[in-house]
Amino acid sequence: MTAAIEISDLTVSYDGAPVLRGVSGRFPAGVLSAVVGPNGSGKTTLLKSIAGQLRPSSGRVRFAGPGRAEFAYLPQRPAFDRTFPIAVRDVVAMGLWPRLGPFRRPTAAMRDGVERAIAAVGLTAWADRRIGALSGGQLQRALFARLIAQNAPVVLLDEPFTNVDAHTIGDLMALMGRWRDEGRIVVAVLHDLDLAHRDFGWTMLLAHQSVACGPTPEVLTSANLAQARALCDACAADRHFWASA
Repeated sequence: MTAAIEISDLTVSYDGAPVLRGVSGRFPAGVLSAVVGPNGSGKTTLLKSIAGQLRPSSGRVRFAGPGRAEFAYLPQRPAFDRTFPIAVRDVVAMGLWPRLGPFRRPTAAMRDGVERAIAAVGLTAWADRRIGALSGGQLQRALFARLIAQNAPVVLLDEPFTNVDAHTIGDLMALMGRWRDEGRIVVAVLHDLDLAHRDFGWTMLLAHQSVACGPTPEVLTSANLAQARALCDACAADRHFWASA
């Protein structure tokens, strides 16, 4: 059986208002999967729900496949202060925490893995630098190295290429391609439809509900995109009505 993330009739609400309603679909292993949709359509909420950071109002998210359901999650805005005096190597080593916990020390093999992860993203010369000295692209490379160190079967990425130069995007896409070829589940929230068409074989189109989910050419049609825009416009009008009532 091919591993997959399976989403069944998922509804997620904030303050009683549903952000996702009855979303269903699946993300299979061995293919790069994109989540796309208009702004405010629930893409980040879906990724946080898959990662277990949000509790659904109803429905479920299930990991189907061999082994444990371990997730490596890169949020759109990483939760650490760039002015904090921490080195690139330490940021990458944070990927070991799910296996180590707060008290165990990393083994020599784990430390070697951290160095290999840093090398894989081209930051060996920067390993001892503080993260505040990094450019936006270099910081994103360091965060990808942290994902490598985590070595999870499921990788979730929220807008991983925002404010990143084209060269860095190419390098990180190559890394994601290796994860795909290793049979991992790789899901990325994207705003670039051209990138989704070119490099992602599977797509879910969201508009607070799942408009379509499947092979990218079958999902990103003009009709589906128009439906997604109309659904989001209707949801925005509905929220405005209740807010002003």
